[in-house]
Amino acid sequence: MSRANRRRGRKRASRSLWFEKARGCVQAEKKHRVDPQLHGSPPNPVVPIQLNQIRVNGRIRAREVRVILASNGQQLGVMKLSDALRHAQNLGLDLVEVAPTAQPPVCRIVDFGKFKYETAKHEKDKRNTSTKLKEIKFRVNIDGHDYLTKLRHAEEFLDKGNKVRVQLQFRGREMAHQELGMQLMLRVKADLQTMANVETEPKLMGRNITMTLAPLPANKRKRRFESHEGTLSSDEIDARDDQEDDD
Repeated sequence: MSRANRRRGRKRASRSLWFEKARGCVQAEKKHRVDPQLHGSPPNPVVPIQLNQIRVNGRIRAREVRVILASNGQQLGVMKLSDALRHAQNLGLDLVEVAPTAQPPVCRIVDFGKFKYETAKHEKDKRNTSTKLKEIKFRVNIDGHDYLTKLRHAEEFLDKGNKVRVQLQFRGREMAHQELGMQLMLRVKADLQTMANVETEPKLMGRNITMTLAPLPANKRKRRFESHEGTLSSDEIDARDDQEDDD
């Protein structure tokens, strides 16, 4: 055999060996590849659905659905849509699709009118309990009685889970005594430390010093200033102070 033929033979053998190794790597990768469906990861995430988009009874399009009996939370398993509808009708209830993107879609057997009412009520309560920012205003020369009233209102806001922005406003020549305003803000901070953490430290901006307080967790809040009947509200004190300034 000539030298050229031997060289060509070695090249073909080397190329065949390379292809065998490459094929083996591909097969090994397929063998060890993780199937997300076998490991509990749903191919389609469950997305919350809006109340006005919920499908009920005959409007449900899936062939099979996973059924839950809402009255006791019993899992009835995966059923054909026709069987699920028949089961709901026998109970005098509705078949409501609550998770349309799941595989298969999840449906609850429930009174749809009651379901809508409870869902709307839950959303309303959720909006009402969301954190709001309340404001309490102080003056440099505030008297002791009004100061305590302001603190009581601040505690009420914090106890309901609201943040409180404390604002001290300088009027006229009061700007010459900015240190008194800062002292008052530090006093407020110390008096409300059992109800709140300081989110924004006292800061002078123009003619105002502002500070933001965030409520402590509910189990750590401790009110120090009790409310009394017959006292002016915080807004009434502000209105009275404005009237005195005008006079």
